[in-house]
Amino acid sequence: MAKFITAAEAAKLIKDGASIGVAGMGLSGFPEEVVCAIRDNFKATGHPRDLELHQGSAMGDWGVGNSFDGWDLNPRETPLDPKEVGVRGLSRLGEAGPGLVAKWYGAHVGSAAGLLAQATKNQLKSWCLPQGIAVSLWREIAAGRPGLLSKVGLGTFVDPRLEGGRMNECTDSDVAELVNFDGEEYLYYKSFPLDVALLRGTVADENGNISFMNEGIINEGLSVAAAAHNSGGIVIVQVQYLTKNDTIPPKDVKIPGILVDYVVEATDPMACWQTEGRYWEPAFSGQIRKPMGSIPTIPLTERKVIARRCAAEVKEGYVLNLGVGMSADVGSILAEEGYIDRITMCCESGMIGGVPCALPSFGASYNPEAVVEHASSFDIITGGGLSMTCLGMGECDGHGNVNVSKFGPRLTGPGGFIDITSATPKVVFCGTFMGKAKLAVGDGKLTIVQEGTVKKLVSDVEQITFAGKYIRPDQDVTYVTERCVMKMIDGKMTIVEIAPGIDLRKDILDHMDFVPAIAPDLKEMDPRMFCETWGGLADIF
Repeated sequence: MAKFITAAEAAKLIKDGASIGVAGMGLSGFPEEVVCAIRDNFKATGHPRDLELHQGSAMGDWGVGNSFDGWDLNPRETPLDPKEVGVRGLSRLGEAGPGLVAKWYGAHVGSAAGLLAQATKNQLKSWCLPQGIAVSLWREIAAGRPGLLSKVGLGTFVDPRLEGGRMNECTDSDVAELVNFDGEEYLYYKSFPLDVALLRGTVADENGNISFMNEGIINEGLSVAAAAHNSGGIVIVQVQYLTKNDTIPPKDVKIPGILVDYVVEATDPMACWQTEGRYWEPAFSGQIRKPMGSIPTIPLTERKVIARRCAAEVKEGYVLNLGVGMSADVGSILAEEGYIDRITMCCESGMIGGVPCALPSFGASYNPEAVVEHASSFDIITGGGLSMTCLGMGECDGHGNVNVSKFGPRLTGPGGFIDITSATPKVVFCGTFMGKAKLAVGDGKLTIVQEGTVKKLVSDVEQITFAGKYIRPDQDVTYVTERCVMKMIDGKMTIVEIAPGIDLRKDILDHMDFVPAIAPDLKEMDPRMFCETWGGLADIF
């Protein structure tokens, strides 16, 4: 039976060098109060130290100094100063200074500013691996299997023939091994023993059964708990509320008490945020369904043009996955145009149906039809269950490679990018053509007010997160910017559309570090996309 303890008592249970597993996305599922206690104990005593930290998705809120415009921080709900929002999540462990964490594994590490600073300075070792692999590997560990064999990651920076998932100079081993099985190449991701699971739910009963009642996501907490328990480790779960036995409906128990060693009831409700930007939105966790008209639209900028052009790739009946950042705006476009009910949008967090959120609530969805467990979502994705995905594009090159995971000293990681693009038949990448350009959109055209200073169409990407050479013959891959649209045709990056008001030579080719092919039937992008009102989805659907 689980013991009920304080966060400070939980921190003292963790031994030096322990392997730690966390579950969730953003701040969903994150045990903030327990992690703060670990930080404080290290500051006071120097222990625990040299931890090996394993996470799946991003676990944090993107770092101090970011803009919080548009974040839904209701002063009636939280006394938190918005200037301090960036320290939440795994950044808390970085606040203690070097020594607390020695090794850091994750699919997406860019939101934990405190640890990220240490990784950038080579004060800890850092690896990234595909998110679907990271959250599925817990099940292999729990079941006592040796690891996970997958084609996901081949040809990307995770491949040991390239970088082996290493994110900084001090990291000296590969996250996966290249093997030949039945005449084909695979990557082998090895299992490892887990000493501590640090998890969060909403409610615990007296036996330690855990409900995710107010969580927007059914994270991988069950498999992380089973991995730690079956490795001989301990399971610590932070919750917001306690309840008597036999009051949680059995099907609502997401982590059974037989796996839970310790429960911490949070003393501060601000340690239980649903997402980075929302303390609690009942439309995320299914208690209400918001009218679609109340879902915010985005203003007319080049960002909206790109989202509209991506939406033009969607067909009726599609199962559509949207990534973080600009690609998440496609959901807003589909809702604004009135076609949200004719496709099914989903997010790799396990959200199916509804309207997926952009930051700072990425991973949640307004009005989801169904919510499945995180790793099960990747079973659907990597098995080919999506029709289309739309994902961001930090930079791309003439080989069709895309980088979203590393830019100089800025370490980010791939999240679910590698898993999703490896298996989805229609892949649409999106991003602005140049960084730091000033553009004007209106009257059916695009105008460059001031040219950008950062090239994003480069000769070779810094890190390969999507490998152009691994595009399958049955995959349709499109690259959308506000100035032009490109496709891989016969192994060549080819411009197939150009924005109205844009000169092909002066505004496009002169700012690319590779020479693309030009489609013989080069088309103009729909001028209506550059107007306040579009209405173009009616033609497509």
